[in-house]
Amino acid sequence: MAGTGYDYIIIGAGSAGSVLANRLSADPASRVLLLEAGGSDRSLLVRMPAGIGRLGTPRFNWQYDTAPQPALKGRRLYWPRGRMLGGSSSINAMVYIRGQAADYERWRQLGNAGWSYADVLPFFRKAERNERLADEFHGGDGPLNVADRPYTNPLSQVFLAAAQAAGIPLNPDFNGAAQPGCGLYQVTQRRGERWSAAAAYLHPAAARPNLDIATGAQATRILIERGRAVGVDYIEDGEGKQARAAREVLLAAGAVNSPHLLLLSGIGPSEELRAVGMPVVLDLPGVGKNLQDHLNVNIVQRAQHAVTLDGRSRGLAAALTALQFALLKTGPGTSNLAEAGAFVSSRGEAQSPDIQFHFIPAQVVDHGRTRLDGHGVTLHACCLRPESRGEIRLGSIDPLKPPVIDPNYLASGYDMKVLMEGLRRGREILAASPFRPHLGPERLPGPAQISDAQLEDFIRATAETEYHPVGTCKMGSDAMAVVDERLRLKGIEGLRVIDASIMPTLVSGNTNAPTIMIAEKGAAMAIEDAAG
Repeated sequence: MAGTGYDYIIIGAGSAGSVLANRLSADPASRVLLLEAGGSDRSLLVRMPAGIGRLGTPRFNWQYDTAPQPALKGRRLYWPRGRMLGGSSSINAMVYIRGQAADYERWRQLGNAGWSYADVLPFFRKAERNERLADEFHGGDGPLNVADRPYTNPLSQVFLAAAQAAGIPLNPDFNGAAQPGCGLYQVTQRRGERWSAAAAYLHPAAARPNLDIATGAQATRILIERGRAVGVDYIEDGEGKQARAAREVLLAAGAVNSPHLLLLSGIGPSEELRAVGMPVVLDLPGVGKNLQDHLNVNIVQRAQHAVTLDGRSRGLAAALTALQFALLKTGPGTSNLAEAGAFVSSRGEAQSPDIQFHFIPAQVVDHGRTRLDGHGVTLHACCLRPESRGEIRLGSIDPLKPPVIDPNYLASGYDMKVLMEGLRRGREILAASPFRPHLGPERLPGPAQISDAQLEDFIRATAETEYHPVGTCKMGSDAMAVVDERLRLKGIEGLRVIDASIMPTLVSGNTNAPTIMIAEKGAAMAIEDAAG
């Protein structure tokens, strides 16, 4: 560590923090400290896209569990979140999706000037280096490489034919003029390797003398003096340390850890803070509220032939897959598993899908932690714009204990209706004629599960997170907003939140690309404000 005095301290080296570290340290006069609770991302399992199923260990993952969910039969749901350089971009399925233009128009309509689709598109393009697409929607020289996979399983191509047979048109670009349709997902990969935010932004900047990167360094409190954030307390190698920031503290720890750290710093709903013995620094009632996530339900169907990725994940075949990847960066090791998908509307509206499908040419249940015998395919269906809202709360004032995560899944009946329609539409795709030579019986929910009551019970018993929590430090102008449209924390100077937690509403798709966009825009705002 070069010292304790910096211009900027960034908390979290994930998708947002990696971007911030690169952009802010580009000015050699700015001294930047990046704190990351996890460790290095230097691992074959991280670089190899198909290694995604083996990144659930404490070395890579916070391994969170939710509070019991009443609408899901009292289950505690497993919530993996990245805990290393690159954060969740180092453990995710690499699917590059921005959401719909209407998502950002809604942000603007909620009182967030500068966040319309026209406002954010330049930052998506600034971040992106797309290998195939070059038009007004895509960038060609940004740090984040977006590519078509070197390998696609044959059943993913069958999925496209089946979706079209079920009336879903082909869409070669989900991030272009329109989102509806089916297609192969583009991925954040480069030359067959995972291209995380750390690979894109952080590693190229790591050698800069004005950027210090501390791994194994967990922030425990933001220091507030006379209404201004002036530094951070953190624990590194078991030792308590402190660093000071002359300009700003930038909180980029994600939708779980950003509100958690604010609460640990005495910033949040005053009654809740006092209830657990936390002294109140600032009564800010929206901290930790407005939690939103995509809830996902799986259809699993047997395959008639051994062509799926199931056979590549075990024994000698797994070793050969890893060897081919290590030597050539080709073959099944480059698969992100969620190879293809579709966006459809539960209401039959052409331009506003509210269901997303992820097709996986393998059997994946319980986040891949439970192995099923034989070969099969999985089709995820999720409700894109849920109405249910949950929260993050302090369970303890001990900063090393996890917060209470309560997504409040299916509190709204609308969310269940959309998931039910997702199950029905998904079954239609898997039953379409192109799949008939390839698929056998349905394993989940099972062919006997037909009635609405049976399907609802199946959803409550098996639904899982799609790994897209957002909204817990929401941007806005209402009483529950935590940050303003420039991502500055309300009531505290010198403190911004720049990550997925600032989203007022969940975008219609995967959240990694939008989080990187938020960080690009947030970095530009911080630099602009510093210049006066």
